[in-house]
Amino acid sequence: MENAQRRLRAVSAHLQPPATAASCGGLAVNPTAGEYVHAQGYSVVLPEKLQTGKWNVYRSARSPLRLISRYPDNPDIGTLHDNFAYAVETFRDCRYLGTRIRADGTIGEYKWITYGEASTSRTAVGSGLIYHGIPEGARIGLYFINRPEWIIVDHACASYSYVSVPLYDTLGPDAVQFIVNHATVEVIFCMPQTLSILLSFIAQMSCVRLIVVVGGDDANMPSTPVTSGVQIITFSRLLVQGKASPQPFCPPKPEDVATICYTSGTTGTPKGAVLSHENLIANVAGSSLNIKFYPSDVYISYLPLAHIYERVNQIALLHCGVAVGFYQGDNLKLMDDLAVLRPTVFASVPRLYNRIYAAITNAVKESGGLKEKLFYSAYNAKRQAIIKGRNPSPMWDKLVFNKIKARLGGRVRLMSSGASPLSADVMEFLRICFGGEVIEGYGMTETSCIVTAMDIGDASIGHVGSPISSCEVKLVDVPEMNYTSDDQPYPRGEICVRGPTIFRGYYKDEVQTKEVIDEDGWLHTGDIGLWLPGGRLKIIDRKKNIFKLAQGEYIAPEKIENVYAKCKFIAQCFIYGDSFNSYLVAIVAVEPEVLKAWAASEGIQYEDLRQLCADPRARAAVLADMDSIGKEAQLRGFEFAKAITLVAEPFTLENGLLTPTFKVKRPQAKAYFAKEISDMYAELQETETAKPKL
Repeated sequence: MENAQRRLRAVSAHLQPPATAASCGGLAVNPTAGEYVHAQGYSVVLPEKLQTGKWNVYRSARSPLRLISRYPDNPDIGTLHDNFAYAVETFRDCRYLGTRIRADGTIGEYKWITYGEASTSRTAVGSGLIYHGIPEGARIGLYFINRPEWIIVDHACASYSYVSVPLYDTLGPDAVQFIVNHATVEVIFCMPQTLSILLSFIAQMSCVRLIVVVGGDDANMPSTPVTSGVQIITFSRLLVQGKASPQPFCPPKPEDVATICYTSGTTGTPKGAVLSHENLIANVAGSSLNIKFYPSDVYISYLPLAHIYERVNQIALLHCGVAVGFYQGDNLKLMDDLAVLRPTVFASVPRLYNRIYAAITNAVKESGGLKEKLFYSAYNAKRQAIIKGRNPSPMWDKLVFNKIKARLGGRVRLMSSGASPLSADVMEFLRICFGGEVIEGYGMTETSCIVTAMDIGDASIGHVGSPISSCEVKLVDVPEMNYTSDDQPYPRGEICVRGPTIFRGYYKDEVQTKEVIDEDGWLHTGDIGLWLPGGRLKIIDRKKNIFKLAQGEYIAPEKIENVYAKCKFIAQCFIYGDSFNSYLVAIVAVEPEVLKAWAASEGIQYEDLRQLCADPRARAAVLADMDSIGKEAQLRGFEFAKAITLVAEPFTLENGLLTPTFKVKRPQAKAYFAKEISDMYAELQETETAKPKL
């Protein structure tokens, strides 16, 4: 009876948000804080040191005098194990994990397991690992794409005090081998597709004792040489073994290590960010005051679980009893999965949102005539209503926008963006076309994910919100880039973060840990920000990856690449410059269908896409579009690419040009396109020389 009442209270709390949140924009008055803090709206400002410090530390206005490290309504939850136990007790019979993939590999409707069933499987996995003699504290590698088994193994790690080590399914053999050996991984969960890769270098990973194949067939499991000491079994076999010899939980303490997340980085070998249970719980607890989920919500999981963004989403969704449906593993079929699942919550990254923006705007232009006029009439009317704080007329949704909403299943109420900056006009476009809340956040693996997040109901754009309640943020002067806290009209500087969300350090790398965490506990992110009115943060630059042109101007290439990402012809872009040249050049991986459609409209003949990319007319058209977008974004003159090379081959993990988080590997791209870069500068030099001298 007590459990039933607890579940009812929890569900009621989720379905009926407190009235005060709506009446005051989610901000609570704290009259006792007046002497110590200066209210900015969404943030409050405190002195860094109470006696002599500058007033430069920003905290959430929801919790100005205390950083949150636990859920305010559930302070007993201190670990990922506690969080799962709470969810199972509260939502035992509710849908939890869903997949369309059948046992025979065919695709059908979503089939679900409940929170209670997931708990049973979690216990079986943990017990199975103990059956195989895997000791407490062992590192467990997860080397497969998003599917229910990934989540269940992660829960087993939390409940039996193992340390999970996500391995990107797209990583090459060298990186996987490095991580496994560096973290001393003893067990690897993989799929049949990645098993052969592992076996090709298993002899170089002496720490591995057990490989568990998810989705494998017992009859087709290969054997390994006895000398290797590695046993290979299927996931289903491990479950049977665990159920036959159930073991009690071995719950971790909050300060224990939960996971080692290896950040790919754009240079060098991967670094292992060590995150504790209390780090992760503090992050989701702090962000829970900004972002609300409910048991009625449905979420689609397709962003890599090896990334902290999706990982923390899963912890937060679990706490609220959300149903999580998984994509079928193919990004090209994601739209089909969305249509079947019809999620209410959709998390993504700017790369996909930019493609949605380009696809819709191109379709509108191609429709022409009355349809194009109707779209822009609806768009402008809805935009004006939102700016003035009024509810837009439902007529526009019925006439225009419901068809666009249907692309994501038609029920999305909340969209979130992270991983890199989302341009303000794409954010506005999403809010108008999809109608629900669209929020952007800022964070990184080393902060257990979220640092700042936009507030629900905040209609402004062009920022990443205010600090969540479990961390504090300050900006530190970067004089070599002319960024200071005294800048007018807004303070600017490197973003530094402190609080219970900050990671324990890089695994086995004290030197790099000390480079990012100072003696006062501040994590130096390397990102440059400014404080907007209301205490909201805007990301404006990157301390790393900057370079200087010959005339002394500093360039932040990622900012420029994000601007050019809106060009309809561009799938990917690499901006290059150096101190020997006065101009920027760009390598552009084209959107094939868009470029082909343009060629057809111009009557241009070509044999293949490579030949079309080499056509000077195509280069001129793409550069003209880039110039137009650059002017709209108010790029400064020296920030424009003066020459471009079009390439048919996209930047990929396989050709070594992308990290697993889809960031360009700049040194590798420079080497890969060395000839093209040299040719562009030679061409610019010839043009400059040919100009008449005054």
